Amino acid sequence: MKQRIITGVVAAALFLPIVFYGGLPFVLLTYFLATVGLYELLKMKNLSIFSVHGLLTVLFLWVILLPEQYNDVVNTFYYTKTELGIAFILLLLAYTVITKNRFTFEDVGFSILSAIYVGIGFYFFIETRDAGIVYIFYLLFMIWATDSGAYFIGKAIGKNKLWPEISPNKTIEGFLGGVGCALIIGVLFAIFSDINATILELMGITVVLSIFGQIGDLVQSAFKRHFNVKDSGNILPGHGGILDRFDSLLFVLPLLNLFHLW
Repeated sequence: MKQRIITGVVAAALFLPIVFYGGLPFVLLTYFLATVGLYELLKMKNLSIFSVHGLLTVLFLWVILLPEQYNDVVNTFYYTKTELGIAFILLLLAYTVITKNRFTFEDVGFSILSAIYVGIGFYFFIETRDAGIVYIFYLLFMIWATDSGAYFIGKAIGKNKLWPEISPNKTIEGFLGGVGCALIIGVLFAIFSDINATILELMGITVVLSIFGQIGDLVQSAFKRHFNVKDSGNILPGHGGILDRFDSLLFVLPLLNLFHLW
């Protein structure tokens, strides 16, 4: 517990000033976090990021992450993000021939989906910060409330397992308790912040985001169970890897943008 607290304090001291500042430093931080997340995911399948196919996958990820305001950089070369993404997919497929199937079609599929999964979530991390820091803090507090509520309420009164094959300790009572605690955050932000939504609207959005945040957590648990690893990485002592900390955010960030609050 002591190690978790120390890591959390140090990470917050480094992370929050950049979040507040925004702009290019925040974009670069997001690129770093996403690249580490991709490294963790590829490592689960014993695919090295320090390889030709690893480099191609990273470049594909970086194309996905490119914020809207930097699209002119790509357009200068008369290409779109979609065209560049297709090019990297084709190169990964061609690499299966070059390696004589040591890098297989299955590996290509895993690499592409990994980059898309990590890339879409972190892309919307950048877009959400551009919309306003209030949305970032709304999501962070909402997820924190969901996780804390699910843990403490589940531990206190949880009796019915939610999905024991994936995460044996999670309960239905904890799941509902997490949603309930998230609702409190939704109400507070609707009243005291400038988020463009009524109380009822933000309550509805919060319920959806809290549910899918917990699903994102279960997805990460499913990855780790499938590949028989305890944590996605060890970059954050006591907390695991980047994917362990951002599993819920990777799901709720795209969803929040679908509600068009800005």
